[in-house]
Amino acid sequence: MSPRPLALGAVADDYTGASDLANTLTRAGLRTVQTIGVPDPGLALPEVDAVVVALKSRSIPADQAVERSRAAERWLRARGATHVLFKICSTFDSTDAGNIGPVLDALRADSGAPIALVTPAFPETGRTVYQGHLFVGARPLNESPLKDHPLNPMRDADLVRVLARQSAAPVGLVDIATVAEGVDAVTARLDALARSGHGSAIADTIVESDLEILGRAALGHPLSVGASGLGLGLARALVAAGRGSPSADALPGEGVGGHAACLAGSCSQATLDQIAAAEGHMPVLRLDPERLLSDPHAVEAAIAWAAERLDTGPVLIATSGTPEAVRALQARHGGAGIGHAIEVANAATAAGLVARGVRRLVVAGGETSGAVVDHLGLRAFLLGPEIAAGVPVLRTASGPEPMLLALKSGNFGGRDFFARALALMR
Repeated sequence: MSPRPLALGAVADDYTGASDLANTLTRAGLRTVQTIGVPDPGLALPEVDAVVVALKSRSIPADQAVERSRAAERWLRARGATHVLFKICSTFDSTDAGNIGPVLDALRADSGAPIALVTPAFPETGRTVYQGHLFVGARPLNESPLKDHPLNPMRDADLVRVLARQSAAPVGLVDIATVAEGVDAVTARLDALARSGHGSAIADTIVESDLEILGRAALGHPLSVGASGLGLGLARALVAAGRGSPSADALPGEGVGGHAACLAGSCSQATLDQIAAAEGHMPVLRLDPERLLSDPHAVEAAIAWAAERLDTGPVLIATSGTPEAVRALQARHGGAGIGHAIEVANAATAAGLVARGVRRLVVAGGETSGAVVDHLGLRAFLLGPEIAAGVPVLRTASGPEPMLLALKSGNFGGRDFFARALALMR
């Protein structure tokens, strides 16, 4: 029997963002599975309302990001998804070369969408858009601490201008006054922009109810672009139309047991504070990124350090550094070189920990999470309880032995994140 058509498909440009979105959809009432890449034909998935295909495409060359995103969208359409959300970061992480614009243009062409509604807003996490400008709390993005992403620093809060530099078609604006008038007004504005040749439109979003209006309007087109906030609006619209299922945050099966460990590669201030807090209740090894470049045995030594302690409780291995330290390393070794070295080291460390019986793994940092999941060969996850806003417990849906993971974007979670994550992973 063929699986029932998906109510919603999503293509996410990184793994932690995919988990954030899958968590949001589940909470809103859509049974959701997160896959890592386009699923293999032999991968059995349960009956669900939504699938989030997680890609590691945010910071790769634009042509590769386009190719992978198009393949993911084709798979979702083949599973019956009439609407696909291209899930991006709530800080619109991208350069003038992409990858948001090129992927948007390609998916819009493939889907036949005349225009795509775009908003990275998620008021629950402090991201709002006003007159096309992205705010983090009360500050424009370019004046906030989040402007200093190590790969894609964001120095312009005007998203119409940012997206226009990446996209082949003009970019319009659906302002807050139009959003306040409701779904019909937003739909009329999108139609007018499409007739005048615009390929996308940034939509203002101030409060959560704006997301519900935008979600309903976006469903009138085959494609939208946004962060998990727009996913929330889409999910609520689908559930209201009878397309959802009773949501559950209990993972199937028995507890996984085994050892527990944490890895941190993010250099965000939130993660740095979380590492400091973790030092009060678990052994923490701060692994100098400089050493990763000069000592071929650094990873092996870190795994040995952990192996000596795992029997007595969780451990944390951190390659995180302050923004100043990261910039100094990038100046000496190049941004791509040091970033790749840290990803490879964390992935190899994760594999070593799993080989020594770790079955509960917490990973902090989007790029780090992607490297770890890829190296471990994990292909799909079921959603469990929420650890912090946007960060669920994940249970592997395939593989010889079950594992529980938490994949966290650097800026997510409170100071006690690692302790909270481990408490929910049994």
